Amino acid sequence: MDKNCHISCQPLMKDFKDPSLSSKLDEIWKNSYDEGRFHLLDGILYHRSKHTCVMALTDRTLINTILHEFHDSVAAGHLSEDRTLEKVKTCSWWTNWKNNVAEYCQTCDRFQKANRDTGKKFGMMIQMQEPNSPGNSSHGLGNSLPSRRRERLLGMPSIS
Repeated sequence: MDKNCHISCQPLMKDFKDPSLSSKLDEIWKNSYDEGRFHLLDGILYHRSKHTCVMALTDRTLINTILHEFHDSVAAGHLSEDRTLEKVKTCSWWTNWKNNVAEYCQTCDRFQKANRDTGKKFGMMIQMQEPNSPGNSSHGLGNSLPSRRRERLLGMPSIS
């Protein structure tokens, strides 16, 4: 168990807030503890934000499992960094979690290969000419086909 987690759990188990405890915690944990964001329920430490209450994680292997499930697994499909952040945010919290998710996505080879910049620029869009008579087509089939084939495909006689 992480030092911060252990320190935070002691007063929560006794259902009171210890003001001297705050000085022993790292900055991120200190802020959350002072704001009353931690809750202990059935021996599990939770972190509360505006609209959610999620499990607070300290074990690196569990954090890696969460990252794998929400980014690498078949169900996740190597989501973008933003979408992975949204998924992780719904179930867990740990210190520096946003940076960890960003780093995990940036070091994922499969994601980087699929989303790499090819260096090719998009072509210029050109305006198509409007047809000036009923026989002319604006989608390129009008005059490019031989006359008999045009009659058969487009149902219109050739205009020559």
